[in-house]
Amino acid sequence: MYSEKDFKEKIAELLVVRASAHLHDHQREYPKWELSNKKLHRLLEEGVGGVILFGGSLAELSERCKNLNSWAKNSLLLCADVEEGVGQRFSGGQWLAPPMSLNKIYQKDSQAALNFAELYGRCIGLEARRNGLNWVLAPVCDVNTNSKNPVIDVRAWGDDPLIVSALTCSFYKGLSSQGVIACAKHFPGHGDTEIDSHLALPTLEHDLKRLMQVELVPFRALISLGIETVMTGHLLCKQIDHKNPATVSKLIISKLLRQELGFKGLVVTDALIMGAMTKAYGSTEAAVMAFDAGADLILMPDNPDQAIEAIYQSLLSGRIPMDRLENSLQRRRNLITKIDSFSKLPSTQPLALRTHDQKFRYQTNSLCHDLVVSSMEVLHPGSIQEVNSGLNLIRVDGVIPCSPLHRTSPSISLPEDIGYRTILIHAMGVSPWTEDSNAPLDIDRLGNGPVLLQLFLRGNPFRGDNDFKEPWSIILNQLQRLNRLAGLIVFGSPYIWKDLKSNLNPYIPAAYSPGQMDEAQYQLLTSLIAPCGDNIKLKSNLDKEFTI
Repeated sequence: MYSEKDFKEKIAELLVVRASAHLHDHQREYPKWELSNKKLHRLLEEGVGGVILFGGSLAELSERCKNLNSWAKNSLLLCADVEEGVGQRFSGGQWLAPPMSLNKIYQKDSQAALNFAELYGRCIGLEARRNGLNWVLAPVCDVNTNSKNPVIDVRAWGDDPLIVSALTCSFYKGLSSQGVIACAKHFPGHGDTEIDSHLALPTLEHDLKRLMQVELVPFRALISLGIETVMTGHLLCKQIDHKNPATVSKLIISKLLRQELGFKGLVVTDALIMGAMTKAYGSTEAAVMAFDAGADLILMPDNPDQAIEAIYQSLLSGRIPMDRLENSLQRRRNLITKIDSFSKLPSTQPLALRTHDQKFRYQTNSLCHDLVVSSMEVLHPGSIQEVNSGLNLIRVDGVIPCSPLHRTSPSISLPEDIGYRTILIHAMGVSPWTEDSNAPLDIDRLGNGPVLLQLFLRGNPFRGDNDFKEPWSIILNQLQRLNRLAGLIVFGSPYIWKDLKSNLNPYIPAAYSPGQMDEAQYQLLTSLIAPCGDNIKLKSNLDKEFTI
């Protein structure tokens, strides 16, 4: 029998805490969730076995992972939500068009999409591994059958379970070829929901037959390939377990996932600080319930010390059988052994990495370009002319931070080159709305001249259904009625694009891309703006130096 100290160290192995990749405490972007260096150092010395990282640059990430490993008592699982490339979370890395872009390509050429998906996984896997990560929290396996889904949207690989299965399996093959662990999420499927589980608890009304035909299809396919980890979604599947959300449900984790689908790997919870859990149970009780239900790894409990103590007391009292701890620790040891074995792969040897640097840069830059170009849609190319005084009206989620936009972003610099002054609509700005439901945009106050409307709209955590409440269809009609709409560009949701496109006058220039990064902006803006000498000054992202 373990001593109390040893007992708690074993429990700590099963916790994954959040940290910033920035090296100093004052640089943390989300200090409410990201542990201070002092606390992080202590917890790792006391046995905590995993860290999820967010923010910072590639160089900082690499250095941070080395530091964390040096502080840790145990071999660490180091992970990040880099579903769309390491550059999605860490500056300097490659940021790819979201998975939904692959679905759009699949409709035209299925084999090309499958090839892209495998290269997508390889790109993420190699860049993650080179910078210290050994576990990527992807692919998203949710089948996005609900167009009003506020948090999955373009993160999904589509709305057809068979296509999602094919693409996620190709992605997994590419990712695992680079010596990185994958994670299928959010079991049993977050695709048909209209509530963001970061804020509240979504409900699925489907019975087991429907789940087997749609939601579970990608998970079953990946389990058959040997995927190492599965993440639970904070979802109430009423016809499977009417009382307990999936994360804390024995019927869903132990019976459905383990027994019915035969999953032998590690089950990890989604972040326990999310509203779906904290509002019902509190993070600490959710940690105990999740572990009791069959989860092996506890992700982001609000207070790691309290979570360790609560699980300890539950094991000591007999509420949770002691073999639950031993089983989870053994699964974790198996995973660490697999990670260690990856170092022997030819593709991960130091000499191979150096030899393939140039080839990798070319492949990933080409992939970034090809995904954008193959999945974008352009109406009336080359139709936006230079003007003396126009408005470049850009809607973004916020400006602190704003991943898609910076000082030299194509969506800002290219319109300004041809006379369009940039105005941002965001949550921290002055409200652009009027009380007139038929003309909700206060266009006179914003300024005179033609308006280029650019909308950055996609499923984003913590926004709920705010994006669906914004009256963009009415605004589109308002600008067209005033004969002031110079063009429309949508970056993100294909559902919003489809709706707005149906309301466009047939002569209005317009473009769409699932992606929001610089390359998507560059390709769409240069497609719509009429050639005019030296006005297009910015080079494609492909021409920039790419550092791994």
